[in-house]
Amino acid sequence: MLALAAALSSASCKHAPRPEAKQLAVGWRPLGSWSGRGDTQTDSFDSESGQWRIKWETHNAAPSGPATFRVTVHSAVSGRPLAVAVDHDGAGHGIAYVNQDPRLFHLVIASRGLDWTVSVEEAVIGSIRADPGGS
Repeated sequence: MLALAAALSSASCKHAPRPEAKQLAVGWRPLGSWSGRGDTQTDSFDSESGQWRIKWETHNAAPSGPATFRVTVHSAVSGRPLAVAVDHDGAGHGIAYVNQDPRLFHLVIASRGLDWTVSVEEAVIGSIRADPGGS
């Protein structure tokens, strides 16, 4: 009888497995990149989430005259402008975040007296496992 009580007692002390701890994280999926000097319209790109960013850099400003850089987001379906994402004078760099309804987009770049590079990345949200054991 004592052995049965000990067996039942040890069985009741077992713990249910703990659920794995997860954290949400944002990653960035490349959608396109372009570079040049002067004005251009980019190829269309599809943003499935509508949340994306434009990483940009301008350099080699002309020694005389204004050096300007402007990036406008357009709907690739209707062609209409949706937002001015970047408006900068001279050399520089930065990141502009865009939040629109998911669709096809393109960028219109207006640049005077500067070389420029632009890349577009879409936000991708997922979960990562937390490693409570540190292994």
